[in-house]
This record gives sequence, structure tokens and C-alpha cells, in this order.
Amino acid sequence: MSKPLAGRHVALLMGGLSSEREVSLVSGRECGDALERLGAKVTRVDAGRDLAQVLARLKPDVCFNALHGEWGEDGCVQGVLETLGLRYTHSGVLASALAMDKAKSKAVLAAAGVTVPAGGLFNRFEAAADHVMPPPYVVKPNAEGSSVGVFIVQDGANRPPQEIAAPSWTFGEEVMIEPYIRGRELAVAVMDGKAITVTDIVPRSGFYDYEAKYRDGGSEHIVPAQIPLHAFEKALELSERAHAALGCRGVTRSDLRYDDINDILVLLEVNTQPGMTPTSLVPEQAASKGVDFDRLVLWITEDAYARGDAGGIASVSETPGQSAP
Repeated sequence: MSKPLAGRHVALLMGGLSSEREVSLVSGRECGDALERLGAKVTRVDAGRDLAQVLARLKPDVCFNALHGEWGEDGCVQGVLETLGLRYTHSGVLASALAMDKAKSKAVLAAAGVTVPAGGLFNRFEAAADHVMPPPYVVKPNAEGSSVGVFIVQDGANRPPQEIAAPSWTFGEEVMIEPYIRGRELAVAVMDGKAITVTDIVPRSGFYDYEAKYRDGGSEHIVPAQIPLHAFEKALELSERAHAALGCRGVTRSDLRYDDINDILVLLEVNTQPGMTPTSLVPEQAASKGVDFDRLVLWITEDAYARGDAGGIASVSETPGQSAP
């Protein structure tokens, strides 16, 4: 069996400091195992405040960034890697920072013609005191992922979620509040600028929260999504446009909502470092096109060496609508 990464030293960044630490550890474990199968010498680095010193000592050929959330996904670690002059996977400083900040990324995406939800930022105490818009609406941190700290305020709710005003709230003084869009939860992976396919996510209970994302059997993934062709094509188009507008590179995942009754499709956010766990959406989409987990990890790693050289794997991307029902 060929070992395409033989002789390469990969520093695998995992864990980190954010609320998504546990998810990152799982992503890191899976990616580290794949990198070793591909022949790389892998040093697993639990990324702490001493990351620069650790990497300066290791002098890896490339850093595989499997961090999620604050510090690891918001441009901060990317800035450290740029300063050290190290190659690294996924998006750069500006794209990472923009995508992580929901308010700023929505402004950029709207200017690029991507349909995004209405709403905006509100002080968390103001938002907890009274409804700032008629229910139903969604309250979420402006710069968190994995549906951490997300609340859906349903029709008829007497008051907003009080958790956002509690002393235990650690997700910033402002919260993003948007109208709740009923319907389907969709996801689109974009690889080298090209959308792969559309996944329809059906949570087993409630909404697509942290448990539904990462608990085994927490949700059902329908690939490709069984939605009308025009909506399928539009989801691919919006995701590619969002990836480009934010200046992303490598692999991203866009999350969308589709109100199939009123035929409304909006893009919620772009994830610049999608999960690589056994239940994650990007590996599942790649597999639906014949690209197994190891080949996906290989492409992501090699993309850090030569931007724009897809090594033949970009063929998993499809012409919009090609795999639609």
C-alpha cells in the first residue's frame, strides 16, 4: 500500500481552549489515525497558550488544524501559524475571523448576494428582559459553533431565555437574534471552491443541537437531500458563493435552512473547520462521491502545500443539481 505522506512531519492541532474542545479531540483522533495510515509522522498537539513555543521546537512540515471554535477557528491560531511561517490546513486569518463572527460574516455574505436571515446583535441583558422581536426567533452567541448556547424561542413564549443573562453565560455580551425559519436543516460541503452535495439533517428529537450533532444516532442524514431541484441547486450555489465571498480555502461547510412550504432558503453560517468525527457531515458527503476518509484527509493536507492543486480529488464536486433527486 502506498504511503503518500511518508517522510512528512505533521503537527496535528487538537483540543484547544474553546467550548468545542471535546469535539476537537475526537476530530483530531480520527484525523491523526488517518495521517498515520497515510505514512506521516504525526505529533499530536493539545493546543494551549504555549502553542507557538511548541511548534517552534517541533518544526513540522505542515500543521493539520483540527481545532474548533474560539481561538482555534477564529483567526487567532492562524495568526500564530502565519507568524511562524508554517503551512497549515483550512482557511487563513481573515476568512477564519470573518466566518466565526456571525454579524460580520452576514454583512459580507449579504453584500455578495447570499440570502441570510434578518435580525442582528443585541445586548444579552436587553434580550433577556423582553422579546426584541415577535416569537418564534433564535438566540445564539455571535462567535460560537456546534450549536453551543443556542435557544429557540417558540410562539407563545412568555419571556426570552433567562440563561443569556446568567452569571454563568460565557459567550460574550452581545447575542445574535434572528427570526426562526421553520423547515429543513441543510448542509453543503465545499471543497476547493466546489460544492459536493446537499445533506438534509433530521434530528431525532428537538432541533439540531450539540447532542443531535455529535451523539451517535442523534440525527439522520439524508444524502443527497430529497428536496426540489431548484432548491438543491440554489443550496450549492449559495454555499460556493459564501465560501468565495469570505475568502475561504480548503474545505468548508455551509449550514442552511429551507422552508419548503414557503420556498425560502437562507444560509446561516460557514464553518471553516468542519467536524471530522464519525458523525460529521463533510466526511459523509465526500464518501457519497467515493472519497473515503483517508483520501479526504490527504487532500486537506496536500492542499496546505499547494493551494489550488486538488490532486484529482476535486472530481468529487459536482455540477450543481447533478446528484439531485
